[in-house]
Amino acid sequence: MTAPAAPGDAAASAGAPPPRTPAPAARRRRRAWDEAPRRQIYVPLGIYLLFTLIPFYWILLFALRPAGSTSLVPWPMTTEHFEKVWTERSFATFFQNSLLIGVATLVMTTVIALAGGYALARFDFRIKKGFMLALLCSQFVPGALLLVPLFQIFANLRMINSLGSVIIAETVFQLPLSMILISGFIKNVPYSLEEAAWVDGCGRFRAFRIVVLPLLRPGLVAVGSFAFVHAWNHFLFALMFLSSQEKQTIPVGLNTLMGADSVDLGALAAGGVIAAVPVVIVFAFIQKWLVTGFSAGAVKG
Repeated sequence: MTAPAAPGDAAASAGAPPPRTPAPAARRRRRAWDEAPRRQIYVPLGIYLLFTLIPFYWILLFALRPAGSTSLVPWPMTTEHFEKVWTERSFATFFQNSLLIGVATLVMTTVIALAGGYALARFDFRIKKGFMLALLCSQFVPGALLLVPLFQIFANLRMINSLGSVIIAETVFQLPLSMILISGFIKNVPYSLEEAAWVDGCGRFRAFRIVVLPLLRPGLVAVGSFAFVHAWNHFLFALMFLSSQEKQTIPVGLNTLMGADSVDLGALAAGGVIAAVPVVIVFAFIQKWLVTGFSAGAVKG
């Protein structure tokens, strides 16, 4: 017959903490637990990255290797294809036109979307819900359906073969999504900040400029970059509204490199690299602001 435990021993056993697993064993278990999800993430990402980088390498291969070469390594490298498209194929002019259209679309879209987004976020009016629904539904209308009426409007305004027609068309098609994003971002800015500025003597416009506008920088970067990239890459409006070669843009210039019987792959690849480099540079510098702006603008206010 066992002797009863002493009161002190019972208290000590009751108050003692539960036994702990040795640190090395727990660390090994956590490491084994973490390794499986990492493999499940990294392997698909690696496969996706491989399939994404192969076309880029193929473009660089044709752009940098000499004409007639079949080597899988661009060596010796040559810039003859870039010189050809930049001088002989007027890509310098195309680049300037695309840059002008992209920057003008960026500025106009950002300014108008900022005003409209502020009105949607801060004011209540009767047709507000209907207007928001119209903005959303407009995203489902392809631009090709509106080419004929837009062409007639610009023809009556004598804007055919003018960069202004492309800028206006690009801005109009970018505004719905841009206004929705900006309004969602403004809703995340506390209204009390503006009220405090009003109490201090600021008007609505000055309070918006001093208090709200600095907080909208990620959203403005997101909207502006999206508008610039879309205008830079868009092909349809430039093809329909611009007739002379000195007014064409880079996407239309790339189309001229493909003939009916043959295609100059080296020149086409060099033109593709020229068209992609500005977009890559823009996204490299604004990556942080772009992700923050789109995520904040998508939050429901």
